[in-house]
Amino acid sequence: MTAQTLPKTGKEVRLARYVTDQPSMEDFEVAEVEAAAPTAGNVVVHNRYLQVTAVMRDLMAEDPGLPMMPGYKVGERPWGGAIGVVVASDSPDLAVGDTVQHLDGWTEYSTGPAGQYFKVEPSWYPGLEYFLNQGITAYHGMADVAEVGEGDVVFVSNAAGGVGSLAGQIAKARGAKLVIGSAGSAEKVAYLTEVLGYDAAFNYKDGPVAEQLAKLAPDGIDVFFDLVGGEQFEAAVQVAAQGARFALGGAVSAQTGDAQGAFPRLDIMTGIIRQIVIKPFSTYHTPEQIQAWNQHFAQWLQEGKIVLPHTVVEGGVEAAPEALINLLRGAYKGNVLVKIS
Repeated sequence: MTAQTLPKTGKEVRLARYVTDQPSMEDFEVAEVEAAAPTAGNVVVHNRYLQVTAVMRDLMAEDPGLPMMPGYKVGERPWGGAIGVVVASDSPDLAVGDTVQHLDGWTEYSTGPAGQYFKVEPSWYPGLEYFLNQGITAYHGMADVAEVGEGDVVFVSNAAGGVGSLAGQIAKARGAKLVIGSAGSAEKVAYLTEVLGYDAAFNYKDGPVAEQLAKLAPDGIDVFFDLVGGEQFEAAVQVAAQGARFALGGAVSAQTGDAQGAFPRLDIMTGIIRQIVIKPFSTYHTPEQIQAWNQHFAQWLQEGKIVLPHTVVEGGVEAAPEALINLLRGAYKGNVLVKIS
């Protein structure tokens, strides 16, 4: 076994109770846990960054009902994306100093079988934070589900969020003619067009979404990448072009507002006449999906076709609960990361 000097304990955040509305700081607790040397076949990883995503709110319910995504348990730490460095190893598969990505969640030190960690090469990207992004969901939804391509007019809801901020750039990189995004503030609208390369954007709070969208896409939209539901879904139906493809990847309006956002009305006759194809999807992060995204992401970064919008929250693992609360309030742009060290 090889190891660096380990501290006696490390910190982790645990779920203190199931969440029924919006999470609060009382729903979490910080615990000190032993940072022991690994047993046979195991490694210890000192995390550098943790990822915070909106779906974590759903997983905090007692029965989240999300297939392939186990809910969080009271008294245990939330699982989720993290990246760190191996500091102790009793496995031939990983050595001290290796950089690894994993899903062991909100903890300073992660200990487990070497097989649950995915070794990465830091030189692939400008910084370790680039490995923790929601591009796999954005790429799978845009490329595989919506099949966006040359000449498409695309509308992305929640376009300044972790998935949407990459989805619009992916559509442009794949040849979309016009990419439109929605956001909830004038600052975020400007961010979409000035930083992320969206062709047009609007504030969904400024008036009826259907009217604003129709002005920007007078000939209709070919692709709708929906992360919101509610009024924005209903508006996209009204502005859809013939044969439009809808990729439904989220319902933020139900996560951050009242539950009605998850139940938009579908104008069935309009859907039939325009032959709208509606494809809800989930991303399970299969090896094929991960490989496809990493390949395109690295290439597009080198070509200057894409940037990684992200917010780094300082404060160690204890900052994760507040970061999630602020994310759900719409306080951040792009992917949200918590810096551990």
